[in-house]
Amino acid sequence: MSSAPNDSSPEAPWSIQKLSELMGGYIDRLGPVWVEAEITQWGHSAGNIYGKLSDTEADAQVSITIWRRTQEKIPEGLNQGDRVIAQIKPSWYVKGGTLSMNVLDMRHTGIGEILEKLAKLRAQLADEGLFDPEKKKTLPFLPGVIGLVTGKDSDAEKDVLTNAKLRWPEVEFVIEHAAVQGDRSVGEVMAALEKLENNPDVEVIIVARGGGDFMNLLPFSDERLIRLVATLTTPLVSAIGHEADRPILDEVADLRASTPTDAAKRVVPDVQAEKQLD
Repeated sequence: MSSAPNDSSPEAPWSIQKLSELMGGYIDRLGPVWVEAEITQWGHSAGNIYGKLSDTEADAQVSITIWRRTQEKIPEGLNQGDRVIAQIKPSWYVKGGTLSMNVLDMRHTGIGEILEKLAKLRAQLADEGLFDPEKKKTLPFLPGVIGLVTGKDSDAEKDVLTNAKLRWPEVEFVIEHAAVQGDRSVGEVMAALEKLENNPDVEVIIVARGGGDFMNLLPFSDERLIRLVATLTTPLVSAIGHEADRPILDEVADLRASTPTDAAKRVVPDVQAEKQLD
């Protein structure tokens, strides 16, 4: 990278504007760069995300900004402590004399290793027969009581309830709220399933989440959860809503629905349509 001659002197000092413009020119020529780092600060304000990325092997860090317009390329659920690769474009604000690091793209690291582990687990469970078609339980034709495991006040919950009651207003739900991502998710979903399994009124269970980033769906591929589902006597519908990177729960469930809305329609028949057929 060529540099401009430093022709400043006590007799011919630069203006601040010239210094700032030259700084901006140097930084613009760098362009966007990809870095690997650890998130050490992460927060939302006025629709934007502000945080810090730290070097994973040295004592160095930069402050970052993710503007609202670029957040569609940012995975959901990122938190302090996550390791990521990020495309950053340094930008110099000439008028204010400030440097900002604008994130254009960001991804979790280590996804390849995780995918390999999931593939091995999927193959092992398949060899044990957990996914065998003959083990799939038949759903009741018109369930009076449906168990629902989902996030509290989530869109998935609203979609299931709304669409089920549109098809049959008298249908009842027993709802167990659980974290559907993060460290608490596996334990809370398992506890919710055990409660519903032990409720003699519940005739079928729906586990619903409205899709999400690959990393956020990992709890639904946890071996402990999958083995528990395989032991349930109550039919279970997986409604995680993610076509790509399907969680292992889809394989062991008695029925896989593409979305929470699809789950409601698959579990609850349209009573008015059935009456017309009669």
